Amino acid sequence: MDSGTASVKESVKESVMESVANSARDAAARKTIVITGAGSGFGALSARALARAGHTVYAAMRDTGGRNAARVAEAEAYAAEHAVDLRTVELDVLSQESADAAIATVLAEAGGPDVLVHNAGHMVTGPTEAFTPAELAAVYDTNVLGTQRVNRAALPHLRAQGHGLLLWVGSTSTRGGTPPYLAPYFAAKAAMDALAVSYAAELARFGIETTIVVPGAFTSGTNHFASGGHPSEQTVLPAYEEHYAGLMDQVAGRLAALTPPDADVSLVADAIVDVVDTPYGKRPFRVHVDPADDGSQEVSLVADRVRAEFLTRIGLADLLSPVARKGTA
Repeated sequence: MDSGTASVKESVKESVMESVANSARDAAARKTIVITGAGSGFGALSARALARAGHTVYAAMRDTGGRNAARVAEAEAYAAEHAVDLRTVELDVLSQESADAAIATVLAEAGGPDVLVHNAGHMVTGPTEAFTPAELAAVYDTNVLGTQRVNRAALPHLRAQGHGLLLWVGSTSTRGGTPPYLAPYFAAKAAMDALAVSYAAELARFGIETTIVVPGAFTSGTNHFASGGHPSEQTVLPAYEEHYAGLMDQVAGRLAALTPPDADVSLVADAIVDVVDTPYGKRPFRVHVDPADDGSQEVSLVADRVRAEFLTRIGLADLLSPVARKGTA
């Protein structure tokens, strides 16, 4: 064999080895992701953005054969048009049985999930007094208990896997400035944030990371306000209208005025993709996407620092930095 032939063979060998290594890296970077409430808004945008980034994405939504059938068709068309792995799965966060079945489907089809994105939520507007306790409980059920149902379905797999990511879509209302007439939603998002913070510590030794993405008040580009609920108790409304006439319209208009014209809801989807694509061990605990700057980020910096300092003082600093037990996510 002459030196030229040997050189060519060596070059081919190196090229093949590099290709195999690149493929292995790409495979390791690809995640199987379940995102709840992915029929519209942040959820739909994030599902598409994550799929474009090369991940296997399950856009979870309820009633896929009924009122969301058109959204399922849209997701399927998007996947075909863009040649991405975007799938849909039936998941009603109000049902443990539905959550269990959805995660079982993902496990059977893709061996995942690696990442859960807790995005499903519901907003209601109106004077707090006008909501019945049952109506407040319903908001809490969707925004808080829904995450618990999905966690209970998926965490046994993630714990056994030894790594993973819980990504919670929160709200700047938890720590920032808040207008009136949104109390049930704000209370539920605050509860969800508290749950996320507690889970972060409790899952760290299983190698499961936590990131809380905190969107501000995007008054356009989502259907939060348009699809929001209202109190059923009508008798109390005239008294409030006498003193707070047109308040919600004022709030929406003034929030919109605070938001820069180039603020786009896709910024939230971009932030979620950035978190997922950040290497294990380097993901931020909290990411704010708040063009209106309601002060949440400043307060969160203090709160998260106090949390870290407290865990360190009581000898639990290791809970701040999960370590994967098997592979990475």
